[in-house]
Amino acid sequence: HVQLVESGGGSVQAGGSLRLSCVVSGITLSSSCMGWYRQTPGKEREGIAAIRVDGPTSYPDSVLGRFIISKDNDKNTLYLQMNNPMPEDTAMYYCAAPDRLISCYYRRIPDFEFRGQGTQVTVS
Repeated sequence: HVQLVESGGGSVQAGGSLRLSCVVSGITLSSSCMGWYRQTPGKEREGIAAIRVDGPTSYPDSVLGRFIISKDNDKNTLYLQMNNPMPEDTAMYYCAAPDRLISCYYRRIPDFEFRGQGTQVTVS
């Protein structure tokens, strides 16, 4: 049984920092692509970070240089460090994992079959 549980969201001021966590069970992070996507009401899901099994990461320009995806294989936990967040980063954030991997690239993250319940981030 696959379960992803996000935490760490909340309200943050622009220019601050926030770290999201995603505790994963049923999937071994050391052997799976993982990623984060976000969604705001009325908009499509936006992939924002992906990390491959061997460590390489990918990001869209909108968060490149500000957000960092990482993982702790021993804790089976995925992270998203959000530095210098801006009001346009306000969204519900989800971690996700694929059932059957096609491509481990940030654009594909919203298509992944397994996802958590999300954690809200509000930047003011």
